[in-house]
Amino acid sequence: MTVGRLVESGLLRRDVALAPMTTYRLGGEAAWFAEPADETELAAVLAAAREMGERVIVLGRGSNVVVADRGVAALVVHLVGAFADVAVTAGGVVEAGGGAPLAKVARASVDAGRGGLEFLVGIPGSVGGAVRMNAGCLGTETADVMIDARIVDARSGDVVVRTPAELEMAYRSTNVAVHEIVVAARFRTEAQPTDAGLARIREVTRWRRDTQPGGTLNAGSVFKNPPGDAAGRIIDHLGLKGLRCGGAVVSSRHANFFEADPGTTAQDIYDLVAVVRRRVAVATGVELEPEVKFLGEFASAPGEEAPT
Repeated sequence: MTVGRLVESGLLRRDVALAPMTTYRLGGEAAWFAEPADETELAAVLAAAREMGERVIVLGRGSNVVVADRGVAALVVHLVGAFADVAVTAGGVVEAGGGAPLAKVARASVDAGRGGLEFLVGIPGSVGGAVRMNAGCLGTETADVMIDARIVDARSGDVVVRTPAELEMAYRSTNVAVHEIVVAARFRTEAQPTDAGLARIREVTRWRRDTQPGGTLNAGSVFKNPPGDAAGRIIDHLGLKGLRCGGAVVSSRHANFFEADPGTTAQDIYDLVAVVRRRVAVATGVELEPEVKFLGEFASAPGEEAPT
C-alpha cells in the first residue's frame, strides 16, 4: 500500500499531538503518526516509513518519555489492537502484545491462577517498553520471567525471536536497537491460588502509593540507580528536593521523581535533569544515567552537561 493510500485510510496521519499520550502531558507533535492494530498494518506502516525516508520511533504508554516542545521529526508508532492482547495458555505461559499494559499482564495471569508477574503492576508501562528497558520493580526484572520476545526490524521488516540471553538483558538495559520494535513477548508463570495473587497485587499497589508521588505529572524514575546505591538517596542527600527549573521540580516525596507544575515545558524537564545530573557528579563523582527518554530536539541547559 502506498503512502497516499495509508493517509487516505487514516492509518498514517500528519502532525499529531503527543502530549496527551504521555504521563507528563507536555511536548509537541509527531511529524507522522500511526496506530497499527496488527503485524500486517505495522508492515505497511514501516514500508511507508522506508519509502519516505523517515525514522521510526515507538511510543508505548508514555510513562518514561519527554517529548520535545518542538515535536518529533519522525514517524511515531503506537501499537494498538491485537498488540494490546494478553492470553494465558494451558501450560501457564503468558503471551502478550508489545502494546499491552503491564498491569493488564499481571492481572490476566493472576485471574488464570498463575503467579510470578504481580510485580508488573508497579510499572506503568507497556510490554514492549519493559522488554526494551528490562523494567523491574521490588527486586524482580522482566528478564527474570521472560521466555522470549518477538521483534520487528523497522529498517528491513525482518522478524526475529530472541531470548533474554540473546537480548543481553541487564539492569535497565538490553541490546534492542533503536530501529527495532518489540511486538510481543512470552512470560513463564507458576501455579498459584488467585487469592494469593490478588493479595500480592494489592501489596505492590500499596507500596507504589506509599513511596511514589501520586496525583502529579511525572514520568517515574528519572535516573537509573548507580551500582550499590539509589539515585533518589543521592539526590535527597545533596538537599536537592524542591530544586526547580521553570515549572519542573524535584519531588519532595521521592527525589528520583521530577514533577511538572502547570505551565511546565519539556525543556524545563530536560534542564532540571541536566542540572541535577551535573550537581551530583560534581559533589559525589557519580555520573547518573537517565532512565527517562527524550524524544526530539532540546536546547542544551546553560552551563550544565546535557542528559543523554
